[in-house]
Amino acid sequence: MLKLVIFGTMFSTIDLMELIIIYPKLFLILVPTLIIVIFWYVFCKSTAGSRIFLVDFACYKPQNNQQICRQNFLNRSSRELKFNSDTLKFMDRILQRSGLGDKTYVSKGLLSDPMDMSTKAAKEEVEMAVFGAIDELLLKTGVRCEEIGILVSVCGVFNIMPSLSSVIVKRYKLREDIRSYNMTGMGCSAGLIALGLVQNLLKVHDNSYALLVTTESTTDNVYKGNDRSKLLSNCVFRVGAVALLLSNKPSDQNTCKYELVHTVRSQTTNTDRSYNCIFMEEDEQGHRGISINKDLLYAAMKTIRSNISTVAPLVLPLSEQFRYLMNIIVRRFRTGSKMEPYNPEFSRAIDHFFPHVGGKPVLDDLQKKLGFSDEQMEASRMTLYRFGNTSNSSIWYEVAYVEAKGRVKKGDTLWQIAFGSGFKCSSVIWRATRSIDRDEMNPWRDEIDEFPVDVSKIGALSDLFVASKSRYWTIRTVVQGFCLQSSGDPR
Repeated sequence: MLKLVIFGTMFSTIDLMELIIIYPKLFLILVPTLIIVIFWYVFCKSTAGSRIFLVDFACYKPQNNQQICRQNFLNRSSRELKFNSDTLKFMDRILQRSGLGDKTYVSKGLLSDPMDMSTKAAKEEVEMAVFGAIDELLLKTGVRCEEIGILVSVCGVFNIMPSLSSVIVKRYKLREDIRSYNMTGMGCSAGLIALGLVQNLLKVHDNSYALLVTTESTTDNVYKGNDRSKLLSNCVFRVGAVALLLSNKPSDQNTCKYELVHTVRSQTTNTDRSYNCIFMEEDEQGHRGISINKDLLYAAMKTIRSNISTVAPLVLPLSEQFRYLMNIIVRRFRTGSKMEPYNPEFSRAIDHFFPHVGGKPVLDDLQKKLGFSDEQMEASRMTLYRFGNTSNSSIWYEVAYVEAKGRVKKGDTLWQIAFGSGFKCSSVIWRATRSIDRDEMNPWRDEIDEFPVDVSKIGALSDLFVASKSRYWTIRTVVQGFCLQSSGDPR
């Protein structure tokens, strides 16, 4: 009996002659499909516009006096925000099981007595983080301010006038003809969305440097009521910021850290269920907060599935794509086949995986469904533990972690994926242009040898919200849903 072998691996014990006689349509589909796959693979590899490089990046590390432990956080919330006892118990459960440690950072305004949640305090928090990241980046790269031709700033919730981009231009005396953009209200995926914008700008403006800065305001994002669906941001979001310097200059090819390979953006904002699943609104008492409702499951599954489906053919080797294709064909044409759906092993193509650190259950399920090892997931778990959820900048604290560990080698492939309100999901693929040594200017530099810590005993959040389910509970089935639906499973 002749066996079907794919790229040197036994795929199935199906007799090929039997397939030709009984299922001739299978080969009528298979041959042209393989030709299309190979053509698309070669086309993607050979097609290239302007090469875009990440010269370097800098993550902001707040001062030690801004650290707060979970118990102190609860005590201050009880004293300053007047939460009722049920709300405090609920917040305690979130803090215990979210994966955050006892050394995360909050703003100085939230640590003052009494708490200062004014616009002035929020602006001071954002400026301190943004200026700290940019100052360090300019010091690391040696690039002069007048050399920067493009500026993009990102801040999810907090919005001021003049804009944050104008604040940066004024502070650093950037050029009068600088192309500046300010993004707000786009959630935790905004940082990667902004990278797509920078990519497009660099394609049409040759020989340019672009500065991308992302941050969030915890001061302006405090919810003061007792609605459970709005308490999540209080518990998991922390202070953070990152500044990136990108370039399309050929002279930076040999000195930069990474080359941008792919940006993939997906969204389902045109549907009501996706648009309303994460929504800023006031509760019955007039307290503003960000609500998360039951439709998040539908929105997240649909959007992340679409994003991963687009990323897969761009990064997976042909052997993995072929196994996946044959699995679908065989299961569809063999009536009664008990063959399990094949989940592609992304770890065969990706060396470092950096998902948005929304919460421990999200990370657990992404690891399980995408096939990444504990070491590949270590950076995201330790970032959540040490710095908390810093919104759109969190994925760069993960990259800084593997750099501090000395794990990034020349030629390595890095995958960043983030998702958030809208509903939106974005992925960015990088390739390391050189091996990265330990950097003295790294937020992990003074404590990297203390990590990893054991977070395996942290329990899951089984009922984050009673009526509307949580973002962290519902996303647990997102990747599984992607695998089922993309493989034709009717469930």
